[in-house]
Amino acid sequence: MKYALLGSTGIFVSRVSLGTMTFGGKGIQPWDRMGALDQKAADELVGIALDSGVNLFDTADIYAAGESEEILGKALGARRDDIVLATKAYAPMGSGPNDQGLTRLHLTRALDASLRRLGTDHIDLYQVHSFDPVTPLEETLGALDDAVRQGKIRYIGASNFAAWQLMKALGVSDLGSRTRFASLQAYYSLVGRDLEDELLPVVRDQGLGLLVWSPLAGGFLSGKYTREGSSDADARRLKGGLPPVDPERGHDIVDVLRTVAARHDAQVAATALAWVMAQRGVSSVIVGAKRPDQLRANLAAVDIELTERDLRELDAVSAPEPTYPSWIVGDPAARYPRG
Repeated sequence: MKYALLGSTGIFVSRVSLGTMTFGGKGIQPWDRMGALDQKAADELVGIALDSGVNLFDTADIYAAGESEEILGKALGARRDDIVLATKAYAPMGSGPNDQGLTRLHLTRALDASLRRLGTDHIDLYQVHSFDPVTPLEETLGALDDAVRQGKIRYIGASNFAAWQLMKALGVSDLGSRTRFASLQAYYSLVGRDLEDELLPVVRDQGLGLLVWSPLAGGFLSGKYTREGSSDADARRLKGGLPPVDPERGHDIVDVLRTVAARHDAQVAATALAWVMAQRGVSSVIVGAKRPDQLRANLAAVDIELTERDLRELDAVSAPEPTYPSWIVGDPAARYPRG
């Protein structure tokens, strides 16, 4: 395994981390079609990840209505302190009007519930799962700062924020001498490069860690999808879901990806993960798995060293159309590199 700094925190995380959306949720939609793995199956995946050097495990309270956290906590067992444990809060966890969001009331309750389900006394990285448009950032960040001071949280992170929301939150933290977000968890892949417009520049400028969810675009970049369909009848993307993908453009990208993968005698999925890891600012890619062979195949991505030719060809086929104002001013990072 290889490791990278999580932004400016000074802690190192594995370049590939394990996401646990596939844990639990049998009979509960939409989690049932994500995997619905039981404790035994999850124990095996967590064991493989740990033995391979994975030290970042990511979950969320909403995954399988809390069951994912429970299963992960049991799977980690005595090795809990060997890893960086990350979870998230925001989504509805009950039917009440205050059972969601980023209020002090909900975050305090959600954090205590996650600690109980995970069987631990602290969360290493506690992330807000989305931006809350009705709760002042001062309240959210104040509650998180209090939890850090109480020892319940080590670091805080954001997920699924727009660039202006993330930058505003960092400003609020700095002005109030509160704990600031150490990381952003966001979608990024060869078929989804929107993040490069504004979010990636913020991450780089502010020294945040970037944790990438769905780096295989919901399985589209796994190598099992062709223009004719998929050979895997259980493929999740055939049943709908996110992130959205333009199939025609996506298949053009996969065609080049197959060529690059062949040069390295590697699988398509691992090569797609290697491309994400090669982008400056990315700390770790979060992969999920339903089977041990899937996980082992994705872990192999850390050993793929893409060449300048590989990166150039993949960039050419996947580069999105520039948005305003970049199509007028160009890429400031290219003109004023900061290393």
